[in-house]
Amino acid sequence: MASTVPPSRLHLAFQGLRLRLRGSDLWFIALALLVGLIAGGLTLLQSDIARGLQSALYGLEPGMRLSSLPALSWTALLVLPLGGLLVGLVSLAAARRKRPLLDAVEANALHGGRMSMRDNLIVLTQTLLSNGCGASVGLEASYTQMGAGSGSQLGRVMRLRRNDVRILVGAGAAGAIAAAFGAPLAGAFYAFEIVIGAYTPAALAPVALAALAGAFVADQAGIEAYLLPAASTIDVRAADYAIYGLLGCCCAMVGIGVMRLIASIEGVVKRSPLPLWGRPMVGGLLLIPLAMASPQVLSSGHGALHLDLTTQLPLIWIGGLLALKLLASGISLGFGFRGGLFFASLFMGTLVGTLFAGLLAMATGVPVVDATSAALAGMAALAAAVVGAPMTMAMLVLEGTHDFLLTSVVMSAVLVSSTLVRQWFGYSFSTWRMHLRGETIRSARDVGWIHTLNAGRMMRKGVATTPAGLDAAAFRQRFPLGSGSRVVLIDSEGHYAGIVQIPRVYADGVKPETPVGDLAENREVSLLPGADVVSVMQCFDRTQADELAVVAADGQLLGIVSEAFVRRRYAEELDKRQRELMGERVEDAD
Repeated sequence: MASTVPPSRLHLAFQGLRLRLRGSDLWFIALALLVGLIAGGLTLLQSDIARGLQSALYGLEPGMRLSSLPALSWTALLVLPLGGLLVGLVSLAAARRKRPLLDAVEANALHGGRMSMRDNLIVLTQTLLSNGCGASVGLEASYTQMGAGSGSQLGRVMRLRRNDVRILVGAGAAGAIAAAFGAPLAGAFYAFEIVIGAYTPAALAPVALAALAGAFVADQAGIEAYLLPAASTIDVRAADYAIYGLLGCCCAMVGIGVMRLIASIEGVVKRSPLPLWGRPMVGGLLLIPLAMASPQVLSSGHGALHLDLTTQLPLIWIGGLLALKLLASGISLGFGFRGGLFFASLFMGTLVGTLFAGLLAMATGVPVVDATSAALAGMAALAAAVVGAPMTMAMLVLEGTHDFLLTSVVMSAVLVSSTLVRQWFGYSFSTWRMHLRGETIRSARDVGWIHTLNAGRMMRKGVATTPAGLDAAAFRQRFPLGSGSRVVLIDSEGHYAGIVQIPRVYADGVKPETPVGDLAENREVSLLPGADVVSVMQCFDRTQADELAVVAADGQLLGIVSEAFVRRRYAEELDKRQRELMGERVEDAD
């Protein structure tokens, strides 16, 4: 008999830990806490690296922000194209992988939270170089990428369930955002709205604790919580909610314009003869005149936001700065710099809010709304329009101002903005970019199982076939009544040619010489094996057929699927996912 090697103590300990994590809520919450601590530490490390790069490249004094500088010379701004060259070279190396880099939203939507650490490091490098050289992008995309990636890696190492890994990915993102802003509520809501895609009982405690852990790391490192200036007094009347709702409508239109602008620039650049490695360098050159007009267009805009909120500026300057920042962000992302629009949209939103309050005062002759309050409401509303996280932005204002009354009118602007963007546009910035490359994801809800459950997996092979040119008399001899319900027809080259119901061939009025192909149904309707279950059900709804053929790309018959079987499989899988979302944790038997 072959001898068996007893498992080591380390292996047994790992198996015991894995079983506890899979079977106990408390152990799983402890793991989420660890993810939040790691995400918070990674966020602070990235922030220090990026600010160190900016300080070294632009000669910033300690505590100074790049976007708050009064002016920059064109020689200092040559850092932009040089940094763009480095970003382009990294992008060229990444392009050899021949697939898009996977972010947390796509990973949770399609891959059960499985993220590639190599992808994470590529995004990290590109984002740090882009933000470090001053491109008009934020670091939040990298923060969440690394935080979510740490959760994904721990979940995969422990071989946790699909839904548990997805929760850990959200916990990592929550810890990252909470550490970046010192705002645990905003971090938790960001995870639910953007990364997980739903509020679930199973995810509530792990995500909340991870967000608190991220904020704790920032606090212990001496990083002050993100504070926002607010009006000393604010008087909210019923009519003010309608006014701030109108501001939300304006922010929705600006947000849609921002996303379309970036997509248009990106499309033009991709169609141009510019090589991949050279696109960010050209983008850096185009940013130089914008930055010479105002350095506030550089980086994500942390310094500029606080500077403009505490300074009375002419409306024409605010409008011009908004246009410059919109263009700078569009050029940066369209030409291949890596980063996000989280904080850039916050900054642009303050400009939209201030402009709205000023123009309203000019139109009426009296200050209708407080300019600072309008700026903060615009900040949250535009960010909600672009990022797609209304509650996250409302909580960011609440935690930044500690003003509940202000937050109530901010909620009015935020809800109007997010609702209109969802109605008119249907995407956030991240899902819009995925849509442009062919994905149909609208949120991080787990739809990967829908793509996996496709026609090829559900079809039945070995179905009865016969030539479409066979006459009814020969068909009756080959397929007597009661031998089956239907037969799939194929042409002379073996291609699918329709489905004929056997009783129909025996119907009165069908002449013996009639080709059975004339009696076939759905001759032009078939399914590809990769069609997901939702597409298959939609096809059944359109055709009102009981069965459909599955054919290869060249038209060769592969099998058939029935509507009853497809709907039963969909219901089974949907019920399984809903049980997972409700937090059912069943201890493994192994």
